[in-house]
Amino acid sequence: MLSERPIHPGLAAGRWLDLTLAEQLGNVGSEVGRALRARANGESERSRDALGRALELFDLTLADARWATRRKEIARARELVCDFLVGNNEYGSTAEGLDAYFLGFAIAARRDR
Repeated sequence: MLSERPIHPGLAAGRWLDLTLAEQLGNVGSEVGRALRARANGESERSRDALGRALELFDLTLADARWATRRKEIARARELVCDFLVGNNEYGSTAEGLDAYFLGFAIAARRDR
């Protein structure tokens, strides 16, 4: 859920709704990538902060009515990220797999612009 004071106030104020799904998930992926790199480097605070930003962006994406038919996929991606970064990795995800998933959205976003 979105916190009272958003980490990304400009996006939370509505600018997020101007982005395509690929752009939104590409931005989520940037924060996930930061969290993954920080975790790999043993920087737990930086990883936690990046994860918090990623979760806020996930929540903004889930709240976007345009993606109502895609919510299950978006929520599952959020669940996988949380499971990998702070859970028990019950799904057997890898940092490389998560990076690759989100990279596709970043490439699509650039292609579509």
